[in-house]
Amino acid sequence: MGSEQKRLMLALLLSGLVIFGWQAFFVPQVEVTPTPTHEAGQVSQTDLLESSERISRIKEEMTDSAPIEPVDLEELVLTRDGHEFRFLNDLTIQNITNPESVFDFQSIAGGERPFRIQLLRDSGAEDLYFDMEIRDNGDFIEGFDERFGIHLVAKILENGKLDFALKSQNSYRYRFVFDSWSDDVVDNQEREFIYFSNDVDRVRVGRTRQSEASLKWFGLDYNYHLFAFVLENRSPVLYESTADGRLILDFVRPTNEFVGDLVFTRKNYDTLVDLGDQLHLSVNFGFIGVIAVPMLRSLQWFYNFFPNYGVAIILLTLVIRMLLFPLSYTSFKSMKKMQKLSPEIAKLKEKYKDDPQKMQKETMELFKKSGANPLGGCLPLLLQMPIFFAFYRVLYSSVELVNAPFILWIEDLSVKDPYYVLPFLMAIFMFAQQKLMPSATMDATQKKIMLFLPVVFGFIMKDFPAGLNLYIAVSTLFGIVQQMAVYRMTD
Repeated sequence: MGSEQKRLMLALLLSGLVIFGWQAFFVPQVEVTPTPTHEAGQVSQTDLLESSERISRIKEEMTDSAPIEPVDLEELVLTRDGHEFRFLNDLTIQNITNPESVFDFQSIAGGERPFRIQLLRDSGAEDLYFDMEIRDNGDFIEGFDERFGIHLVAKILENGKLDFALKSQNSYRYRFVFDSWSDDVVDNQEREFIYFSNDVDRVRVGRTRQSEASLKWFGLDYNYHLFAFVLENRSPVLYESTADGRLILDFVRPTNEFVGDLVFTRKNYDTLVDLGDQLHLSVNFGFIGVIAVPMLRSLQWFYNFFPNYGVAIILLTLVIRMLLFPLSYTSFKSMKKMQKLSPEIAKLKEKYKDDPQKMQKETMELFKKSGANPLGGCLPLLLQMPIFFAFYRVLYSSVELVNAPFILWIEDLSVKDPYYVLPFLMAIFMFAQQKLMPSATMDATQKKIMLFLPVVFGFIMKDFPAGLNLYIAVSTLFGIVQQMAVYRMTD
């Protein structure tokens, strides 16, 4: 099961359990390999046939002995306004510093050579070696590879991107290599290679996939940070992720001018919007982004007045519950009617226990006479699911919660509650909510399963971010208060 599919199923399970107290889970799925898109100017079938043999030899090429180095390796450093890029003259990135990042580059990228650029020739991939000099008091680096006649210029832009240009008289094909590793999942974060063509696609580092597309940007996404290369123009690329943690991208068409930007930044939504090129789509709000983005803005708005993201989560949760109360009222009112019918339904079950069809007919007649609708409690709540699901995605994907304290023992809302207090409270509240649900149409086995589900759900959620557990606990508790108020009003 793909990582994003697991998250999607778990999110749907979360929404269903919060609303109904139960939801089926562990549905088997398959990882979907993206279907290539064929736009004007994209890779042709001829290009694919010519390159397929090279792609099949990727592992052999990567393990070949390195060519004789025409120049000595040396490290060069570019700095601007706290941004720093360290790389060797073979175009291997050593380290990147961004003053806005939460974690250091090495912990995000992984691998001994996180990023490099090579030249693709008939004999295989070859490293480039440049004689480099720092120009204009460190503003940019200029270099020249005498073997291939390639001129390099690199400069840090005002927004922190490393502007990168390779120019030559002859046309060459280039290979980009991201070298990382697949860690065990920590705090439900996992390294993923990420690509953007017409939409964002992901594959977990260490899983194999081979495809082609006309890409605008590509890179590595991990722990609320993005390390990516942004092309000036979309380019047809053959790419493969390998079992040993590499992403290898072969550009299909030769060129004598290659221009793009290297980016390392934390995935703050507004920062990514400012960087352009639709990098903000790397924040994984999923298909519900149209609702998730306003919720993120609302969360930030509350934080401006109450500078504690735990408090902001509570306030926004209460506002959402109040705005959706008209729908909840209809649902709770229908549930109350069903509760009142429970004794009569129990009598019908006993009377027609040997005739299920008759029992069903009499039960429906009872519903019709009393004006109760067994689905009346579910349909209004189904309409609320996109709202709850969007808030779930915001809390799961937003870097704002990283290192954000709440109270006492919760020092970081983006990681799990170290003492599991919030998951425990959430399970208790869900159990209490279950007791308020009508159970007239359930048999004894179903009732036991429903009462056990909060325990299962609490166990599932124990390692999820504390901010997410806080949201579910508060939402469930306030839902209980609303439900009890409606029950008293309809007595």
